[in-house]
Amino acid sequence: MRRDDRASAAPDVSHDGQATVVAVICGPTAAGKSALALRLAEQVGGAILSADSRQIYRGFDLGTAKPSADEQARVPHFGIDVAEPGERWSAARWAGAAEGWMAVARADGRVPIVVGGTGFYLRALAAPLFEEPPLDPERRRALQAELDVLPTEELRRWTERLDPPRAHLGRAQLLRAVEMALLTGRRLSDLHAVRARPSRHRLRYLVVDPGPPLTERIARRVRAMLDAGWLDEVRALTARVPAGAPAWQGTGYAELRRHLAGELALGDAVELTIIDTRQYAKRQRTWFRHQLPPADVVRVNPDDPRCDAMVEAWWRSVHAPAEDLA
Repeated sequence: MRRDDRASAAPDVSHDGQATVVAVICGPTAAGKSALALRLAEQVGGAILSADSRQIYRGFDLGTAKPSADEQARVPHFGIDVAEPGERWSAARWAGAAEGWMAVARADGRVPIVVGGTGFYLRALAAPLFEEPPLDPERRRALQAELDVLPTEELRRWTERLDPPRAHLGRAQLLRAVEMALLTGRRLSDLHAVRARPSRHRLRYLVVDPGPPLTERIARRVRAMLDAGWLDEVRALTARVPAGAPAWQGTGYAELRRHLAGELALGDAVELTIIDTRQYAKRQRTWFRHQLPPADVVRVNPDDPRCDAMVEAWWRSVHAPAEDLA
């Protein structure tokens, strides 16, 4: 594909003339989706929209595997460094912002490619959007102060009682479910079902997953983050970011903070981070296996010699008719 033709080769509207087709590259953490997406974006004249609930926070760089300055210079990136560590971003808020980022990318003649592993961000972009009832700000702040100090498993037990369909989710979603149930008397899962707006998009997914080698990939990446200065990053952030800030919920930050506080040996903190990351990847795999429409999913192993050809075929199917990528 010639770069001059990059915009015309990727139509915005699906076959029904209504829903905008959006290409999504997703998968578990450390699967290799970011590197694959970067190569594709360079080749087709794309712009990357990060669908990562931790990369939105300024200063939380190494521990969230945020794209480097060089990578961001090679391809425009959106959805990175858009929030202060103390801000809470719901999936609906991210989806609203993503609409604007996609418009900016298209106005620049680039094709938006959504990349990330936060399933609820993707759902908010694809599924009917939730119209949130108003919450009393004072009651909300008081409740958040109580909930932020609870361990994740305690929040899970609360959610099992208050909103069981959401009890298997991650910490941020558990907090949101408990908050909504206690402040409105309604389950968030029910509200999503009855207070929805029609979707504007049809997402086409490329799920990147290397299979069993992911276990070792995670261990290597955690150690590479530490070699790159992740501990120094946490030390600097600890000095200026409040302990209860939502940004700290990223995997591994709690363990490294415990090490800096003298509660854990570094080796133990590293091993716990690897274990937590593997458990997170397992939850992501479960979500991508059960929550995505099979007809809109192509799966690829980044270590497969046929990977590039499969990505090319997927891209053509998403934006057909399209010129050759060569």
